[in-house]
Amino acid sequence: MSADTLVHRAAHYRWVILGIATFAQATSAFFVQGIGAMGVQLRRDLDLSTAELGLLLSAAQLVPLIGLPVAGELLDRFGERRVVGAGACLIAVALCAGGAAPGYVSLLLVLLVVGAGYSTAQPGGSKAVASWFDASRRGVAMGVRQAGLPLGGALSAAVLPLVAGAFGWRAALVTGGLVALLGGAVFLAWYRPPPADALADGRSAPHAPSAPRVTVGARLAARLAMLREPSMVRIMLAGTSLISAQCGVLVLTVLYLHDTTSLGAGAAALVLVAAQAAGVAGRVCLAAWSDRAASGRQGTVMTCMAAVIVGMAALMTPLGQSLVAACLLFVWLGFFGYGWYGPWVAHVAESAPPGRTGFVIGLAMSVNQIAIVVMPPTLGLLRDVTHSFAPAWGLLSALTAIALTVTVVMERTSRPGQAPRSP
Repeated sequence: MSADTLVHRAAHYRWVILGIATFAQATSAFFVQGIGAMGVQLRRDLDLSTAELGLLLSAAQLVPLIGLPVAGELLDRFGERRVVGAGACLIAVALCAGGAAPGYVSLLLVLLVVGAGYSTAQPGGSKAVASWFDASRRGVAMGVRQAGLPLGGALSAAVLPLVAGAFGWRAALVTGGLVALLGGAVFLAWYRPPPADALADGRSAPHAPSAPRVTVGARLAARLAMLREPSMVRIMLAGTSLISAQCGVLVLTVLYLHDTTSLGAGAAALVLVAAQAAGVAGRVCLAAWSDRAASGRQGTVMTCMAAVIVGMAALMTPLGQSLVAACLLFVWLGFFGYGWYGPWVAHVAESAPPGRTGFVIGLAMSVNQIAIVVMPPTLGLLRDVTHSFAPAWGLLSALTAIALTVTVVMERTSRPGQAPRSP
């Protein structure tokens, strides 16, 4: 078969890859993203404080602190199909077994196992898209693929509270497990690596020169040294601040509307659905914009940071007490507070040295995990101690403002186009 034929087939099949990668992300994130939407039911059935509710989300995100870079290394070694498929199956087994969980502590343990499987979905799907799409299309493709997370969140926010209300929270776990199993089966059945003669840019794969053997410790130290690169520092500052804001929207939206505006639990969950749907649109639109914007992907992410600061600050004003205004603000925060992820991941992938895309994506995401683990219980504790949501919104706004200021200063003082050095 000629190289031109391979390129032609790859140009069509890449859209299949994008579809199954997005589907796998949505199904893997389905249950974890729905924890906040079930907040009222979980708080009632398990007699939880807001901090304990936040700890459930943290439990699902704890293992990825280590699991993400490990998954990235496995992806570089064994490919996306086996690693992502195995991760989805682990999520499914854990959640289905969790249907027999007797209480809160056992639910925490189940979510720890879910986090191990979830570690493969984000870097795996991102690496798949980066492999199949060239730079001119990578931003919008990555945005569509990253839209899988808020898409899964929107679906779970619509479905899981109904399941939990009608059949109990254990039935919601089993539902999440079956959804994850479906996503893993689709990825295993349909994913293929790009042909060697028909890569995303239509060129043949370069042959990397042989390198001298190094010890495992030296290799790890060299890779972790990428964390000190200016471009990676900017990436991590933006990522940790914006993922913290995303956690705030996920965990507190339903509780805020229920407690502050007396909106019913079901209606409040629908507002979270709308915010997640706005996040789907944001990830696609903002990523497409980053493909063409003169400021590039970093400029797009910085715009999202500024928008999040405005939205969080507005929630602390009298606008935040108005039901209509609060709902609009959460949709705004959904668009920018979730939408930043598409251009951000594309920027991470393009900053990676050749042959290290999986590891660099996993490493950057693992840094985000620190915020994902710490922020939900911290925000919940602030709410429990102060009996107000304003300190939580203020903390998120301040952290994002600091990160944006430092990023702007670094952007002006560092050399443009600097990327992490290859280990």
